[in-house]
Formats: sequence, C-alpha cells, structure tokens
Amino acid sequence: MSVDVSPGRLAPPTLPARRTKRWIEHFDPEDREAWFASGRGIARRNLVLSIFAEFLGFAVWGLWGIVVPQLASAGFSFTVDEQFWLIAIPSLVGATLRIPYTFAVPTFGGRNWSSVSALLLLIPTSALAFFTSRPETPFSVMLVVAGLAGVGGGNFASSMANISFFYPEREKGKALGLNAAGGNIGTAAIQFAVPIVIVTGAGISLGRAGLMMIPLILVAALLAWRFMDNLAEAKADPRSFAVAAQNRHTWVISFLYIGTFGSFIGYSGAFPTLLKSQFPEMGLSIAFLGALVGSLARPFGGLLADHFGGARVTIASYAGMALGAAGAIVGLQQHLFVVFFASFLGLFVASGVGNGSTYRMIPAVFQAGVDPAGEGLAARRSAARKAAAGCLGIAGAVGAFGGFLIPRGFAASTSMSGGIVPALVVFIAVYVVMAATTWWNYQRSSAGVLAAAVI
Repeated sequence: MSVDVSPGRLAPPTLPARRTKRWIEHFDPEDREAWFASGRGIARRNLVLSIFAEFLGFAVWGLWGIVVPQLASAGFSFTVDEQFWLIAIPSLVGATLRIPYTFAVPTFGGRNWSSVSALLLLIPTSALAFFTSRPETPFSVMLVVAGLAGVGGGNFASSMANISFFYPEREKGKALGLNAAGGNIGTAAIQFAVPIVIVTGAGISLGRAGLMMIPLILVAALLAWRFMDNLAEAKADPRSFAVAAQNRHTWVISFLYIGTFGSFIGYSGAFPTLLKSQFPEMGLSIAFLGALVGSLARPFGGLLADHFGGARVTIASYAGMALGAAGAIVGLQQHLFVVFFASFLGLFVASGVGNGSTYRMIPAVFQAGVDPAGEGLAARRSAARKAAAGCLGIAGAVGAFGGFLIPRGFAASTSMSGGIVPALVVFIAVYVVMAATTWWNYQRSSAGVLAAAVI
C-alpha cells in the first residue's frame, strides 16, 4: 500500500498492529487513512460478532418472561405475586451488573470478555433446564435461578462499551444503534421460539427453553474467541463516571431512561403473563410481537431525534406510552382483545423510539455545556465526551431498573385491587411527569443553550 507523505500530512498513518494474535495496538478509528485501510474491516467483524453475543444475552435475560406464564402447565403452583417476582428479578440483577460489566472490557480485553460473558450464560440456561423440570422446587430456589438470568442484562453494557472503542465518533451512533437493536431483538426471538420448542414431542417441557440456548452460546463464545479482537487502547476512565455522577443532567436523563428503556424491558417481561391472565383464550404465540416492534423502533428514535430534536421526540414518546396505557385500560375494561393488544403494541413502539431519542440527547446535553469562549476548547470538549460516556453507562444501568419496577407494579396492583388497571393509571401519571421533566430541562426557551442543543 502506498503511504501519503504529501506536505498536507505531517506523518504517515499509524496502522493497527498486532501485539499478539488477538491483541491490536495503535488502533485509532479517528485516523481516516488507517480507518479505510484496515480499521473499518476490523470494526465491522467485531460488531457483527458482538451483536450475535448480545442477542443471546438479551434472549437469556428475557427467558423468564415467557417461561413464567407456562409454569402452571408444567406442574408449578406459584401465586401471582411470586410469578411477577420471577419476572422482575432478572432485571434487578442485570441492572446491578451493568456498571461492573462496563469496566470488564478495558480490564480483560473485548475479545476475552465477550467469550467469558457468553460462557457465563450457560449458568442460567443450565439451571433453568434443570429446575423447571422439577415442580417440587421451592419458590426461594426458583427465585435464585431466575436471578441468574441477570447476567444476560449485564452483557449489554460490556458489548456497548467494547464496540464504542472500535468506531470513530462520526460512525459511533450508527454502530451502537445496530448493536443495541440487534440485542433487543433477542427478547422477541426468545418469546417467539420458546412456546414452539417446549411443546415439541410429548407434553410440555420447560427445560427445553434453557437447553436450546446452550449450543448457540457455545458457538458465540467460540466465534468471539476465534475472530474478535482486544484493543490495547481500550482504557476505561473511572473519572468519567465520577464526573458524570456529579452532573445533575446525568440523573435527570437516568430518570427519563427508566421511562423508556425500563418500560421496554418491564413490559417485555410482563406482557406474556398479562396476555395469559387477561386473555387466556388467545394463547402466547403472538406475545413476541411487543418486544419485536419495540426493538425495531429503537434506531428510528435516534434518526427522528437528529431531524426533529431529542427533547421533542422524547416528549412525544412519553405521550405515546401514556396513550398506549390508556388504550390498554379501555381494552381491559371492555374485554376487547384487539384494543388491548394494539394499544400495547403502540406502547412498545413509543418506548423503542424513546430509547433511541433519550440516548441521542446525552452527547448533545454535555457538549452544550461547553463554553466555546476561552482557551483549551478541544480539551474541554474531550472532557465533555468522556463525561457523556460516563452518563451513558450510568443511565443504562439506572434505566434497566424499570424492568424490575413495572412487573412489581403489576404485582402490587393485582394484590390490592385484583387487576392491573391501577398500575397502568400510575404508569400514565409517571409518563406525564417524565414528559414535563423533559420539557422543563431541555425544551423550554429559558433552558438556554441546552434547549438549543436538544430540541
């Protein structure tokens, strides 16, 4: 390859070099010549394999959402409250693991941790296969087994952190959007596959829901080990988390992300059980459509935010979720399945759009806080990017707690009133508060430069 040494370039590009077979040094995605020479190919290979591994992570994370409504058919006799605990606990564990998983990539290497984190999925799937075949298993043990699925939720954080090191800023949004959407679809895929797999052969065998994942997990771990790369330059900066944690916008956006991503995860887990309990005549074969449309809508949230502004799109997504919840209430009160189902699909679409638009607001908010006057502008912008990265990690973790709160909200509502309508009313009120919070902080004219950046 000829190297450009024209006067317009001070030095030839530093191309990525392998320190060992799977460790790469001098990987600089911002160097355009090195990027087009070899960096882009390396990044794409790692992205494809990362999407596959994260797809399986979300599938394992969402397993209990589709297993729980079928426990009674397999001989288990758990109360409604216990069933919602089994749905909620994986989200609680997954949200808690997201911060340490973020630091695992720079500590162990992206390729190494992708392989290890994939193999860790064997623990919850094997445990599910073993214990769901034994109806005598007590609830306390089953709760621990369900909690193990939370490792799938942690995979999202490490996967996103890893891919962010491979792509330049100008292409990072698209790459991370594909990575996130590909992972989210894992929830829909598992909800589609499990009802088919568990009835293959004689009777119902919930253990197959875990067993069918094991070969795919082994393939993902092998592919990651064989074809992914570790980057010597992939270094975590714990200070970015500290700086982000001291910025109030981190916590405002984390609160907003509970309403978008938390809603997606929470409703994805609870939707099959809601269908089973509220419209038992319809079966579970269409339950996967909610998670599917929510996953596919996520990339469009970012695109719409680029065109119309992150704050506007986020406010619209909360309005859509509120309308969807209101429609679901009408469907329940009049026992109209079409109204209930269509309303929930609209709710899922709105949550997916909100996921993309809320994430898109984060870099805009932090860059808007940089005063263009004075010296050291480049350094201050770099610091803002690092703080935004810290905010992404914190918001991703906090938002996932919504996946715990929504099923527990349905459980509390059912215990107190015998139905889920009160929970949906509360969720509508929360969406109104979140829309108002978005407007107050990021769209009203007196918000100044922040409003200009994100509306």
